[in-house]
Amino acid sequence: MKVLADTSVWSLALRRKEPSGIVGKLTELILDSMVVMIGPVRQELLSGIPDGAVFDNLKSKLRSFDDLPITTADYETAAEFFNLCRRNGIQGSHIDFLICSVAHNNNFLIFTADRDFQHYAKHLPIRLLGDIHDKPGLTE
Repeated sequence: MKVLADTSVWSLALRRKEPSGIVGKLTELILDSMVVMIGPVRQELLSGIPDGAVFDNLKSKLRSFDDLPITTADYETAAEFFNLCRRNGIQGSHIDFLICSVAHNNNFLIFTADRDFQHYAKHLPIRLLGDIHDKPGLTE
């Protein structure tokens, strides 16, 4: 099963000099060709890097991952997810809901270190890497 890695996971992997559990899992998923990248995550990763050389180096490394095309249906589902969560008192970013939508529409797991996704998962039909056996009827 493919895994859509959130910006929080990539950021940890790119900043840490010593591997953590999250970084090790991301490395394993990359080696198994299971990681999926979308353009908005790439944009978040590259945004805010003031040093041109660091920016160019990271941009070059990230080019190893093709962007999964995002469809009109993905954007519409993201808006539905945003509205559903908002009705339930949960706030989130548009990119978070786009990640949820793309993962849901493509049957991907979401790999994240951002606890907000646990709140989204209470109301949305998404599956987070690590908790797939915690939800009835979901298996890997």
